[in-house]
Amino acid sequence: MDRTPQHGFELPRLTIMLRHALPRFVEGVIAPVAVFYAAFALLGLNGALVAAVSWVYGGIAWRYWRGHGVSAMLVLAALGVTVRAVLAAVTGSPVVYFLQPTLGTLLVSMAFLASVPLQRPLAQKVATDMVPMPEAFLKHARVRQFFLRISLLWSLVFFANALFSLWMLFNESIGVFLWVRTSVVALLGAAAVAVSVAGFRRCLRHVNGEAEPALAAEPRPAAA
Repeated sequence: MDRTPQHGFELPRLTIMLRHALPRFVEGVIAPVAVFYAAFALLGLNGALVAAVSWVYGGIAWRYWRGHGVSAMLVLAALGVTVRAVLAAVTGSPVVYFLQPTLGTLLVSMAFLASVPLQRPLAQKVATDMVPMPEAFLKHARVRQFFLRISLLWSLVFFANALFSLWMLFNESIGVFLWVRTSVVALLGAAAVAVSVAGFRRCLRHVNGEAEPALAAEPRPAAA
């Protein structure tokens, strides 16, 4: 007889998740800002735009050379950066380059918010993309409630991110915008991640605690 708890699930260790996420954060958030700002200070706007585009396509080429898969999302992101760079070069305004992703963040906030009343929490989709979870676990009422609340939390985080970024973009220099905005967004995101992980661990303890008595109450097979 299968004696696995119906709703049991173990979260991978936090250090494992950090080792998985940290290189992607540095590659996708910190490094592009450093590349753009260094080129902007040394070469001006057009040089910074060329450096930003080269960084993205260089990353794709590196993955291809190493034999790693290049996802369609990464290709679309590269095309988006290219379009933004061309528009910024034509208008001569770095604001144009950063406006689109900021507005995109606002749309992401709206998507997280809309998923709550629809009872299709976007946070659950994001979480299961990173850590596969059993279907029975995801259907548990406490788990569903957790992901609805966390979707609302991330909606507020992205909304605050977008508003702060827009204010910085139109009221501060590009240098201040890049570093202050990146630092604030990183801190805000880290706090939201900490709250999400702590809440998920608490949810796990409750769900797994319910599964253990149910398992203990199951009748044992009679001895032959």
